[in-house]
Amino acid sequence: MFAYLIRRILYAIPILIGVNIITFVLFFVVNSPDDMARMQLGIKRVTPEAIEIWKKEHGYHLPLLYNATVEGLKQITHTIFFTKSVRLFFLQFGASDSGRNIGYDISQRLWPSLAIALPTLILGLIINIQVAFFIALFRGTYLDLWGMVLCIVLMSISTMFYIIGGQYLFSKLLHLVPISGYNTGITAYKFLILPIIIGIIGGIGTGVRWYRTLFLEEVYRDYVRTARAKGLSDNKVMARHVLRNALIPILTNVVAILPLLFLGSLLTENFFGIPGLGSYTIEAISSQDFAIVRTMVFLGSLLYILGLILTDISYTIADPRVRLQ
Repeated sequence: MFAYLIRRILYAIPILIGVNIITFVLFFVVNSPDDMARMQLGIKRVTPEAIEIWKKEHGYHLPLLYNATVEGLKQITHTIFFTKSVRLFFLQFGASDSGRNIGYDISQRLWPSLAIALPTLILGLIINIQVAFFIALFRGTYLDLWGMVLCIVLMSISTMFYIIGGQYLFSKLLHLVPISGYNTGITAYKFLILPIIIGIIGGIGTGVRWYRTLFLEEVYRDYVRTARAKGLSDNKVMARHVLRNALIPILTNVVAILPLLFLGSLLTENFFGIPGLGSYTIEAISSQDFAIVRTMVFLGSLLYILGLILTDISYTIADPRVRLQ
C-alpha cells in the first residue's frame, strides 16, 4: 500500500509542474508584461516610460527565463519565471498588482469559504445519499419514477434562480435573514444559513441521480443475487452490501470536490457578499489583478491534485484489493 501511494504522489509532481508551466506561458508569453501594464494603466495614452515604471514596481521588468545581466545563480533566480512561478511551489504568493499581501488575504478569506462550503458538503452528502438509497430501495415503483422526475426538474433550474429567489423570499419578503453581507463571530450564522440551504437544494437533483445510479449498478451484480439466495432481506442486502460496495465511487466524487471547500463558490459568495476566496477571485478578474488570478489558478491545481491523492488513500481503506497493487 505504501508503494502504491508513493507512486501516486510521484505521478502528481509532473502534473503540477506542467500546470505551472502552462500558466506561466499564458500569463507571461501569450499575455506579456507590457500588455498587463497597458491594462492596468489604460490602453490609450500610456507612454513607454509609464509602462516601464509599472513593470519595475511589480517585478515584471526582469527577463522571463534567463538573466544575462547578473552572474552565478542569480541568472536563474532573478527572472520572472522564478520570482512569479517557481516560488508558488513554496507557497510564497508575494504581493498582488495592487500591492496587497496575497498570502494574508487568502488566510483571511479561507474561513468564510469553509463556513459555507463545509456544511453544504456534509449536509448535502448525507441528504443526497439517504434520498438516493431510499429511492433505489423502491426501484421500479411510482416513488422511483416521480423522484427522478423531481430530480430532473431541480437539475433544470439554474443556480441563479435559487439565489435570487431565496434572497427575494427569505430576505426581502419574510425578513428572516440578511440579503447579503458577512460578520465574524457567532452572528455569522445569520449570513450563512441561506447560502448553505441554497447550496444543498441546488445540488439535490444531480446528487440524488448520481448516487441512485451507483446503487442500481450494484443491485444487479452477482454478489447481490447470491446474498438474496442465502435468504437475506432486500433491506439488509442494500445496507450491508450495496452501500458498502458503492463507497468507492462515492469517495471519488466527494474527494474530487474537496478543492471547492477552499476555493469557495464564485456565484454564491459574489451574490451574498461573502468575503471568501470565490469572491476574491471574481474581484481579481474584474480588476485585472493577474498576480491574484495566477495564484488562485495554481492553488486550485494544487488542491485538486491533493484531492486525487486523498482519493487514492481512501481507495486503500475502502477496497483491500488496492493495497496489493
